[in-house]
Amino acid sequence: MARPVKVLSAATLAAVFTLVAGCGNSGGEESEDASGESARRKGVSTPRMTIGMVSHSGAGDTFWDIVQNGAEAAAAKGNVKFLYANDKEGAKQAELVQSYIDAKVDGLIVTLAKPQAVKAAVRKAVAAGIPVITINAGGEFSKEFGALTHIGQDESVAGRAVGDELDERHAKKVLCVIHEQGNVSLEDRCAGVRKGFRGTVESLNIDGTNAPASQSSIEAKLQSDTSIDAVVTLGAPMAAISVKAKEAAGSAAQVATFDLNSAVVRLLKTKNVSFAVDQQPYLQGYEAVDLLWLHRTNADVLGGGKPVLTGPALVSDKDVPKLEEYTGRGTR
Repeated sequence: MARPVKVLSAATLAAVFTLVAGCGNSGGEESEDASGESARRKGVSTPRMTIGMVSHSGAGDTFWDIVQNGAEAAAAKGNVKFLYANDKEGAKQAELVQSYIDAKVDGLIVTLAKPQAVKAAVRKAVAAGIPVITINAGGEFSKEFGALTHIGQDESVAGRAVGDELDERHAKKVLCVIHEQGNVSLEDRCAGVRKGFRGTVESLNIDGTNAPASQSSIEAKLQSDTSIDAVVTLGAPMAAISVKAKEAAGSAAQVATFDLNSAVVRLLKTKNVSFAVDQQPYLQGYEAVDLLWLHRTNADVLGGGKPVLTGPALVSDKDVPKLEEYTGRGTR
């Protein structure tokens, strides 16, 4: 289930390094010992290792709860201590990466939503002998920065798939809602929608961490332009906000979204959301930890220099029965 996102500053991260066993756990030595004992009972004979993840998640983004669930499952299986930290600002992300370098983690998982801000820190980690896997955002920069591989979806391909689907659903004008300005993956999604869609696409930048302001902005846009007949949101929490904005504006526009959570599945079930793009965030977290473990224990690398794709897959109300089961346990 969704949990509050824990944000560790660069200053505090190193200080609590030996106490934190991963976001969502109770933390402390007891948690770590229990995890290690669990691994031994399952027959894991590999040495204990520590993997840190730095994401660009803002407050309240349930997508990253699912990523962490996957990472923690792989960590428990592989005798891995998993640490998580996040900040929506690129400079802060770089500081968090540096904190993990200073703490001498055995592996790093990093998102590249704002690649230029974290480039130097990622390259420094690689130079220090820390293997890095990038996930979710900025895959085109992964190899250049020295990462082993990138795990995620091709955002441009996903955007084109959304554009094609909206054509099939007879939309004419799309509002593409960007909830984090400067995030290269979100920009790629909207650009992909433009390439795949035969109608008009207009972008709207909002602050996704401020739900009331986001709803007001979308509502105002739908009221001022009644020709908009489809709204595309680029993150699951934005879908419910857009549905509320549409209803308040008296708009008949259909709503589609990138990414899943339990709320989106409910909206699919009631057909308030037409369809969603699933990029399997659980798999991104799980495979990143597992690949770092495999790299350490067997020098394995996946992708052959290309990204390891986890999406896109379009889901609708027809997929709800299974999705309800998976989102209920925090894996989709």
